[in-house]
Amino acid sequence: MTYFADQKILPAAKNIKQFEKMLRSDYEYVVLLDTHIGQLGSLVSLAKSHKKKVILHADLVQGLRSDEYAAQFLCQKIKPAGLISTRTSVVKEAKKKSLIAIQRLFLLDSHALETSYRLLESFHPDFIEVLPGIMPHVIKEVAEKTKIPLLAGGLIRNKAEVQMALDAGAIAVTTSDNRIWDI
Repeated sequence: MTYFADQKILPAAKNIKQFEKMLRSDYEYVVLLDTHIGQLGSLVSLAKSHKKKVILHADLVQGLRSDEYAAQFLCQKIKPAGLISTRTSVVKEAKKKSLIAIQRLFLLDSHALETSYRLLESFHPDFIEVLPGIMPHVIKEVAEKTKIPLLAGGLIRNKAEVQMALDAGAIAVTTSDNRIWDI
């Protein structure tokens, strides 16, 4: 199955300079991090005018609480292609509104991993984003156990680490490292 127009890199912009670089790129799907609620509508509109499909990290919108009401606002007024969040209520709302729904998981230790498995048994997002993404053995385990398409993000710094994440079962890598965007 093809996901994200078969992109293996999902560039993530954390500032305007990176956002502008993403607009000039060949990538169709892009991730928007660290935004301000006042800029959000115009940034997403600008991206759409450049034929980009924006996946918005809902937890990182300054001036907006990350809850189901914020998700409703984002889905109805901002209309990104998808939402990423650590909050299940936000991801559920995105899924309910037929947006791409990505559950972000921080896998810090065995307890966090087991808690994540329990969460995913009760709710099946469209995708999981696993952080940090430089743990191929954990990526492989999560992909096999959950059967949910997986993105790897965080601390991936070079082409070899991208390939390790993909070989372990990630369908793509999310990264704000501009050097990796050019791979």
